[in-house]
This record gives sequence, C-alpha cells and structure tokens, in this order.
Amino acid sequence: MAALSDSDPCSYSKPDECSVTHIDLNLLVNFDAREVSGTAHLKVEKRQENAATLAIHARSFVPCQDTPAVKFTYTAKVSAPKGITVLMSAVRLQPVACEGDNSQLIHQFEQRVPIPSYLLAIVAGDLESRVIGPRSNTEKMLQTAEDLLGDYVWGQYDLLILPPSFPFGGMENPCLTFVTPTLLAGDRSLADVVAHEIAHSWTGNLVTNSTFQDFWLNEGHTVFVERKIISRLHGGEPLRTLLASEGWKALQETINQLYKANEPQYTRLIPDLRGVDPDEAFSIVPYEKGCALLFYLEDLLGGPDIFEPFLRAYVNHFKFKSISATEWKDFLFGYFKRETDQEKLRGVDWQKWFYAEGMPPIHPQYDTSLALPCEQLSTRWLTASDADLTMFLSSDFEQFSSLQKRIFISLLLEAKSPLTVPKLKQMESLYHLSKIKNSEIRFRWLRLCVKGQWEEAIPSALEFVTEQGRMKFVRPLYRDLYEWEASRQRAINNFLEHEREMHNTTAKLVAKDLHLSR
Repeated sequence: MAALSDSDPCSYSKPDECSVTHIDLNLLVNFDAREVSGTAHLKVEKRQENAATLAIHARSFVPCQDTPAVKFTYTAKVSAPKGITVLMSAVRLQPVACEGDNSQLIHQFEQRVPIPSYLLAIVAGDLESRVIGPRSNTEKMLQTAEDLLGDYVWGQYDLLILPPSFPFGGMENPCLTFVTPTLLAGDRSLADVVAHEIAHSWTGNLVTNSTFQDFWLNEGHTVFVERKIISRLHGGEPLRTLLASEGWKALQETINQLYKANEPQYTRLIPDLRGVDPDEAFSIVPYEKGCALLFYLEDLLGGPDIFEPFLRAYVNHFKFKSISATEWKDFLFGYFKRETDQEKLRGVDWQKWFYAEGMPPIHPQYDTSLALPCEQLSTRWLTASDADLTMFLSSDFEQFSSLQKRIFISLLLEAKSPLTVPKLKQMESLYHLSKIKNSEIRFRWLRLCVKGQWEEAIPSALEFVTEQGRMKFVRPLYRDLYEWEASRQRAINNFLEHEREMHNTTAKLVAKDLHLSR
C-alpha cells in the first residue's frame, strides 16, 4: 500500500526518491465530448538517499508529482478547433497548422522557469483580449513589485477573468493570472487582488512552500508585499497599516469560526496536515497570521527601510526553490547578524507564532487614523434611536472612499447588537447599498441585513451566493443564513438547487457549513 511522503504529509509523491524536472504535454481539446486527452512525457531525476494544483489537484489532468516540493519546467502542444483561444501558465509560442486536419490548430507553450504542479493551468474557449500595456494594465504594480523584490522573470503577464463560479479572488498562475469577475466594480476599487497575484510572482511562484503546512510562506509574504505595493501607489504607510488592521479583524472572525466548527488545529500558522486534504484546512489564517508575523518582525528589526532589503535578499537566495519554515527562519537569523538583532530574534516566541492555536501572541501596532470617520459614523448609527434617523445624510457615506465604506459596514457587523430593521431600511434609503457594484461592500451589507433579520433582504442574499462562487463571500453568507431560523431552510434549498453549478471545492465546503452530510 502506498504511504504518504515523509517530506510532504499531503502527498504520496516521495520527492526524496525521485523528482520530475520537466514535463512535455501533447493535448487535444474535444469540445463535443468535453474532454482533454493526450500524452505527457516526464523527465525524472533520481535523488540522493539523503535529499530532501491548488492545492493538490494537478494529478486530476496530468501525471505528475503533485507536491509543491517538486518544481519543473514544461512544454505543451494543445490541439483545438480554429477560433478557439488556448492559454496556459506559460509563454505562448506561434501556433501551427494541424497536419491532416484543417479544422484544428496546434497551440504551443513553453515554461522555462521551474514551477510546482499547482501552477499548471490551461484554458480553452471563445475568449476576447485587450492589450493595454507592455505586459498589462497593471504595469505600475509590476514595476513597484520589481522595485521591492527584483526582476520579473516570467516574461508576459496576462489577466484572465473566469466565470462567476471561480472560487477564489485570483489564482497566480505564471504568465496567466486568473481573477474573479467580482473584481469588476467599475471604479478599480478592488485592484488589491491584482496586487496580491502580482506579488505571488515572487513569493509563492519563485519561492514556494515545500508543503502546504508552510502555506504561510506563500500567502503571508504575498499579503505583506501586496499591501506594500498598494501603499506605495496610493495612500502611503497609513493605508498599509489600516489594511493590516482590517486583516487582523478578519483573522479574528475566522479563528472564532474555526473554534465554533471544532477545528482549532487549523488556527495554527503551521498546522499538522498529515493525511489531510489541504482544501479542508483552507482559510485566511496563513494569509493574515503570516502577514502579522512579518509586520511584527519588520517593526521589531527597525522598520521598512531595514526589512525590505531582507525580503529582496530572501527571494534572491531561494528563487526557483521550494523551502520550509525552518529554512526561512535560518535565513532570517543569518541575514540579521548584528548581536542586537540576534537578541531581538531570540526573544521572539517562535513556538507560539508557529504552532499555538488562536490569535498571534503579539498584536502589532497599526495606525488606524484613516478609519476614524468610519468609527464616528458607525457609532452614530449604533447609538441612535429608531425614532431619530432623520439626522443622517447621504453625504455622510458618499464622501468615503471604497475602503472606508467597507470599514464602516464592517464596524456595524462587529457590534454586539445588530442594527434594527428600521435602521437598515433608512440606511438603504440614504446610501442605496443594494445597488452598489463593489462586491466587497455588497457582501458586507447583505451580511448586516441578515444579522439584523431583515426578511426582505433574504432573496438578495440568496441571489448573491448564487450569481458568483467566490468562497470569501459565499461561505460566510451561507453560514449567516443558516444561523437565522427564518432563512435556514431557504439557504439549504438554494444550495441543493445550485450545487451542480458550483466549483467542487466550494460545494464541498458550503455543504459542511450547512451541516449537510456528504
């Protein structure tokens, strides 16, 4: 019987025995049968005895060692009907005619930079494209990331908007980032997700966690860098620390939910995933807890001017490799060699940061001055009586940035007592929240309505969880609907009706949220 790898408890790949270094794909897209068939040739390198997709789904369409501990280059040839666009997580080469079949074209791809299996991606369909810059309309973000972390090594940078059922905000496939259509707010207010995926070009894609127990190496660093990119382009350090503060609040809510679900083990920065599907442990914990650790270390060691050169050196030292948290920590201690820095690092409670359940042992100090107007307005709404709602003006809300609007509604959600239905109705009348296209704001507004038990909002909440499948939105809203007796059965019925339209990962986790046996 096969045994799990010692080096990666989520995999049977045993990269310590041999490792795939290159994959050559030859695929045929058959739209009538809805299948992709073909061959894969693997170049395998035998390892020494002591050598040491997302997350583990690449095995479902190509034979590979499905572990992030193994990185490989690849080439691919994909036959598809003329008129169909084929894209992969690689540089596109010139397509050629299909010998003996004039109705087909052979699309060719080459990925020269080693990648883990979860970054294998292929898309085929009737796609439209727009060229807006040398690499994309995200050029300024790319330039800022390069300034922080070094040259962009992947060649092209394209964004592909996927169907609404896509379960994530984005997926950082090299050369071809996938993004959710929920980012299309009309005012570019949700570009932080693009900054996140761009940052992955270095942290995650270039330097990769060797197992998903150390997923925070990918995501914690990426959130940390993402916020640096956004702050450099827009609001400076106050914006970065405000975003970090909001991330801390989201982490607290997630950890509370994991305790409620009797899954406290997944609140650890480095969880024990032996024999566990990484999808089961997926949450924002590695994102925000990892970012909080880096924010704390940056402050401890002297601030951004001191810590940012470390980030660049870290990426340069480990590029093209998969590493563990132990290797990251050893490099950190090796980089900050001064005795004063060594003393500070020795004073960090690494055991608690890495392995303790619950919130981090240290709460970093965040500047939240930009949130003050949001706090003032939310306090007014929370303390006002239902008979005294005429004092509120639409301009109170309209003057806020998109981020401040999100924070304002989040503060109302965090309050111990929900808003009354009269307050919710007056808020909708003044602010027209149900008509806002920004999905982050709409999501929070619908949660606020469900928490306040406004029955007229139930259809809108069900519509929102049906029209898109982003887990960040779908799972919390379904949980809220389940908690309210008046909406519980309607939520279950809605899920069962649309389950087959959902991404498999989303459907599996929402079923668990709704306490449905599978």
